[in-house]
Amino acid sequence: MDTFYLGIHHPSWLVRTDVPLCVSLRHLQGRKTLPRALGPVFLDGGGFTEVSQFGGWTKTAPDYAAAVRRICVEVGNVRHAAIQDWMCEPVALTSTGLSLEEHQRRTIASYGELLALAPDLPWLPVLQGWAPADYLRHLEAYDRAGFDLRRAPLVGVGSVCRRQHTDEAAALLHALARRRLRLHGFGLKVQGLVKAAGALRSADSMAWSFAARRLQYPWCGSAAHKNCANCPVWALHWRAQVISLLSRRGGWQQLALAF
Repeated sequence: MDTFYLGIHHPSWLVRTDVPLCVSLRHLQGRKTLPRALGPVFLDGGGFTEVSQFGGWTKTAPDYAAAVRRICVEVGNVRHAAIQDWMCEPVALTSTGLSLEEHQRRTIASYGELLALAPDLPWLPVLQGWAPADYLRHLEAYDRAGFDLRRAPLVGVGSVCRRQHTDEAAALLHALARRRLRLHGFGLKVQGLVKAAGALRSADSMAWSFAARRLQYPWCGSAAHKNCANCPVWALHWRAQVISLLSRRGGWQQLALAF
């Protein structure tokens, strides 16, 4: 793995550290002014919320492209911006009432439409599926649509974060990596990172926040909060621990930390 993006809730953190950060477009949209990022940024579209809670994307492709462009210009340093992909987890399929194949088709259509609307923006194509064979079929469908994902700087793999601890999910990621894809893992926890690090070029995680909700007293020593679920001191400490763990296991090449 080359880059590990720390997932954040609060856009204000973009001006507090230069470590790579992952932020959702949903946390940035609607703001009159946007913070200027000190370090690399991975822009997540908030697709799981859109598809599972609203039954589909609430923004049109032109509006989404315009929102991403504004963030790229004003926040800056955006390395990758996720497309409007359609998750294939059971909860998402139940919400839309559509088939897995239709979710895959719409994901490819989003990539094509956003590329046509804004070819200069750093769009991240996403592979979707549920069973391992679904992802391979989706890769083939991208090929038939004229998109060679082996040439893409990075390819997201969706709908795996809730079963990332399984050997099946790790085997899938390694199988896709063997097809010369440079992969990004969405929302991975530590166990998933350890299992899949060798197959990934990058990943993002907010697992630090979930873990901190169970703390009765702040790890960082601050009296300002009862737990560290929104604490940048804890988040950066957690990230350093994860990178140290991956480096000991041989899954990390970017050993210079930027704090």
